[in-house]
Amino acid sequence: MQENKEIQALLRLIEDPDENVYESVSNKIISFGKDIIANLENYSETIVNPAQQQKIDSIIKRLHFEDIKEDFLKWSSGTPDLLAGCLLLSKYVHPEMDNTVIFKEIEKLRRNIWLEMNSYLTPMEQINVIGSIVYNYYKQKGIEINYNNVDGFLLDKTLELHKGNAFGNGALLLILFGLLDVPVYAINIPTQFILGYFDQHYDILNPRGHASEKIKFYIDPVNGQMYSHKDVENYFKKMSLPPTSSFFQPFNNKSIIILLLSELKKCYETEAQYTKIKEINSLIEMMVV
Repeated sequence: MQENKEIQALLRLIEDPDENVYESVSNKIISFGKDIIANLENYSETIVNPAQQQKIDSIIKRLHFEDIKEDFLKWSSGTPDLLAGCLLLSKYVHPEMDNTVIFKEIEKLRRNIWLEMNSYLTPMEQINVIGSIVYNYYKQKGIEINYNNVDGFLLDKTLELHKGNAFGNGALLLILFGLLDVPVYAINIPTQFILGYFDQHYDILNPRGHASEKIKFYIDPVNGQMYSHKDVENYFKKMSLPPTSSFFQPFNNKSIIILLLSELKKCYETEAQYTKIKEINSLIEMMVV
């Protein structure tokens, strides 16, 4: 954005100690959109007062959030793609993230898996191939869910560090399954992020069957381990929960991103970062509507 007299005047008014003036000026600056960020960054280099510098930084953060909020709105209003949604989530935390690095890593993984796949593999053999490449060849590690560690939930850091928790690794696997046309989806089992391999022909042959019967087996994204129906039944018994059909319904991509945002919010709750909590709540509310 080019400098003009109005922008120069607004930038100077940021230094006004009156909070009402600052609020009015900052809202006006925000209305210019992300194009004014360069002006703010240039102006911040001339500031020596830490309090004024903090005000500039606060406005820049607000502009980044308004930008990402608009991106989330466009994403959720169309046909949500999981990779695109995960990239937006990572961009929210790391605004300077380079998408091309992630695309290259995803494509490398997809190609290596595709070269080992063929139409004669059984579902379990498919998962064994994918798991072997992701966890053995690629050395992807699983870590416990830790709300003091934001990176474990984010696709960019999951790829960069070769480790993620159930949500980070799970999102990566789901993206790969989608690219490879393998019918694996996240399901709604309480307090878990578990994936299920779905029988695509089950509904045609058994229209009245229980939702769990559509699933051939389950996959733990932390390490790629497969679980049987008996394993899941034992889990429900341990939790004293009835295995209702709703627990076995596949998440759609928007629901996965909303779930990831909800988990990410818990990280900021542990650090009492109230601005981040408020922002994430607004993103979730916007997509739930």
